[in-house]
Amino acid sequence: MSWLKKRIMNYSIVSLKSSSFPGRYRSNMESMEQGPISLTAREAASGLLGSVSMTCWFFLLVPQLIENYRNGNSEAISLLFLFVWFIGDAANLAGGLLSGLVPVIVAIAVYFCIADGVLIAQCVYYKVRNSRPEPFHRRRSSTETPDPTTPLLGRRFSDSLASSESRRRSSGSLRRYHTSGRRESEVEDTLAKIVEENDYGSKAWVKNFASVVGIFFIGMAGWTMAWQTGMWEPAPLENNNGSDKAIGGLVLGYFSAVCYLGARLPQIYKNYCQKSCEGLSLLFFILSLLGNLTYGAGILCHSTEKEYFLTNLPWLIGSLGTMVEDAAIFFQFRIYAVQEPRLSAIS
Repeated sequence: MSWLKKRIMNYSIVSLKSSSFPGRYRSNMESMEQGPISLTAREAASGLLGSVSMTCWFFLLVPQLIENYRNGNSEAISLLFLFVWFIGDAANLAGGLLSGLVPVIVAIAVYFCIADGVLIAQCVYYKVRNSRPEPFHRRRSSTETPDPTTPLLGRRFSDSLASSESRRRSSGSLRRYHTSGRRESEVEDTLAKIVEENDYGSKAWVKNFASVVGIFFIGMAGWTMAWQTGMWEPAPLENNNGSDKAIGGLVLGYFSAVCYLGARLPQIYKNYCQKSCEGLSLLFFILSLLGNLTYGAGILCHSTEKEYFLTNLPWLIGSLGTMVEDAAIFFQFRIYAVQEPRLSAIS
């Protein structure tokens, strides 16, 4: 699901004590015996950024799950995008099991796979449910049984007929008066819609900003508690060669990297074909961008030594590539949000 998750696993998979996740957690017994250790400013910043990034991945799928539930469909999201993403997470989990990682790391990998599965299951459910044809008796009853607004619509229709009859008998000046009145009413309705859309947009951005602040708070508070209790310490930079299992885990890590990098391409193409991002959660991609940004910053804060940088260069490039794809989706959100009102006005 993220480069951070992959590198958390590769910390043990490739038997590198220099990990792109710039820290490691100690057992309860170790933390009780040693307590919190002193940190440099770079080590503390690296740990904070890594924790914020991890928090982003934990809550990443929640906004899209809520968006699908509210809309009652999942037409906006590409299933191929989700399936490729799931394959990347499954490769991470397989690498963790192959290398015999500690239970907490395996549990995190299982959580990411389950979260992917829940979103995929929700999307498949809505696609199957919405593709079923409506029963004939339900369509017939909907046409025969008037709903509470029918009398109102009937009266409006009668009034419209009477009004049109009177207009035919009225003078040309009266016709111009009614026409101008209708135009003014249409303009007022359009302005009201614009105000509502702008109000909704501002509320959405406030909500997204508050969510990002909450993510930072949770991530920083979690790391602070882990450090104060002695459960977290910065990872050393020494590089030890791995075993055959470590090499297998490294191969799985690179495979998952390719999956993560290519997963967004189907979604970008789908948005382009539909000329719309309606139904996608903007917060979903904001958290993805934030997770990759803090992940890369955490690596660079941990160390800028040449060997360490070259070791983590593939993951930095992958993270940068994912951020570029997220930026492309943000651009689509922007341009299609401007085009949709124009298209609806033309239609």
